[in-house]
Amino acid sequence: MFTALLIEQLLNGLQLGVMLFLMAAGLTLIFGVMGLINLAHGSLYMIGAFACATVAAATGSFWIGLIASLAAAAGVGAIIEVAVIRRLYDRDHLDQVLATFALILILSEGARWLFGSFPLYLDIPPLLQGAVPLPGGGQYQLYRLAIIGVGIAVAIGLYLLISRTRLGMRIRAGESDREMIGALGVDIGTLYTVVFALGAALAGLAGALVGALQSVQVGMGEPVLILAFVVIVIGGIGSIKGALVGAVIVGVVDTMGRFLLPSLLALTMPASQATTIGAALASMLIYVVMALILAFRPSGLFSAQS
Repeated sequence: MFTALLIEQLLNGLQLGVMLFLMAAGLTLIFGVMGLINLAHGSLYMIGAFACATVAAATGSFWIGLIASLAAAAGVGAIIEVAVIRRLYDRDHLDQVLATFALILILSEGARWLFGSFPLYLDIPPLLQGAVPLPGGGQYQLYRLAIIGVGIAVAIGLYLLISRTRLGMRIRAGESDREMIGALGVDIGTLYTVVFALGAALAGLAGALVGALQSVQVGMGEPVLILAFVVIVIGGIGSIKGALVGAVIVGVVDTMGRFLLPSLLALTMPASQATTIGAALASMLIYVVMALILAFRPSGLFSAQS
């Protein structure tokens, strides 16, 4: 039974890591190409979740809601880039932080006005309901396995997009020398809008997928945004490969820490204290890992070209 529970928690950590990758990939792509610190990325995650829940409730189809989440997040992202972000590229990072923090407040209150203060709930589609057997006698939720599969597929798709397409070539050139590709005739404004919308769509996809596992509510993106920043710092700012590796590290360390630390501490102290202290230590663990990695590799595990 312990083996099945251990495998289940490892899969939970991988599922959390995949969700963080969807968030962090867009965030690191935006920073790598535009040099922009976007604190409003978590709000795009929230928008994707609300769009999916609302459209799924109206149509009775989770899949239509999933498409709506991509379209809504990408559309809002494109509008934000054109209306607000475009004016921040040449500004100091402090100005970017203040402006995108203001966007968090605006989008949160806008969501509260549109959808109310009460949480929405998104049902798992019938195709992905049920569980699959695990070694040792346990079972694992099929929908969570599907999230892992989606994350792997997105990672492969992003790799092919960045390394094998003309758009990817322009994105990589924009990371290296944006002035040069502008001089060669590439429309920098359009490229930035496309990159920002792509990053927003990935965040919206993450929000929609997680919306079926938890309630959809205002402010749900901010805690995830903090973890996404930890991921890109660990993996290397601007690196998609680093975002994937960093996300898996954070997801597994966080999940296994919450699973194992209380049990280990219970060997030396009362169970109630072990649970409280173990939970507190587990919440710190990913930041300890980040500090250790940065102590030996200050720029993260991978370079921006990875």
